Amino acid sequence: MLHISITAEKLFDLFGLPVTNTLLTSWVVVIVLISLAIFVGKKIQNIPGTLQNAIELMLEKMLDFFETVAGSREKAEKFFPLVATIFIFVLTANWIGIVPGVGSIGITEGKEFIPLFRSVNSDVSMTLTLALIAVIFAHIFGIIAIGLRGHVSKFINFSGPIAFFTGILELIGEIARVVSFSFRLFGNVFAGEVLLAIIGSLLPYIAPIPFLGMELFVGFIQALIFATLTMLILSTFTERHEAH
Repeated sequence: MLHISITAEKLFDLFGLPVTNTLLTSWVVVIVLISLAIFVGKKIQNIPGTLQNAIELMLEKMLDFFETVAGSREKAEKFFPLVATIFIFVLTANWIGIVPGVGSIGITEGKEFIPLFRSVNSDVSMTLTLALIAVIFAHIFGIIAIGLRGHVSKFINFSGPIAFFTGILELIGEIARVVSFSFRLFGNVFAGEVLLAIIGSLLPYIAPIPFLGMELFVGFIQALIFATLTMLILSTFTERHEAH
């Protein structure tokens, strides 16, 4: 059944709070990641096995990549826990979003079909939340780096007309950054969801397979872009501190 909706659908209320299908899927993503973390944590040994070697190699390669983005190993290591967490969450959410059954298994209320699970990042509220987390942490690190007064003065500065105007532009830029972060990820994931839904309804079973492979790649690229931009703004605030 072809089902396309730009907004997440409400499934039920939990303690008075609405639970949507994208939120339910995000809980599945969190459970999967926690389960994997517990499983891998129990396998850690002084002499690493194949699984531990593979994970350590992957993390090392990720750290090397983010070092090129941050400009130094010190910055990359400082921000790596946050950036890697965002990358792994977004990547897992993107890949779980294309698992067969996600978006196609659901309930029917009257003539309306409501999927039980839906790709997490096809909900703009979820991508907006991720963008806010990235930007808020960037400001927190900025405050830690140069102090509250110095950080706020970048946006509210009455020392002169040029400084005041520049501060306003910086403030507008921060708002635009949040919008850009959230809608870039949302747009790509939602477009992929629509594409798979249309192809699946026209030519089921066989035709969607190549597109599933493409969505795996796109899901990885979008997670990498989001994490890279997060590392970039985090390191930028530190660079401004160094410039002081």
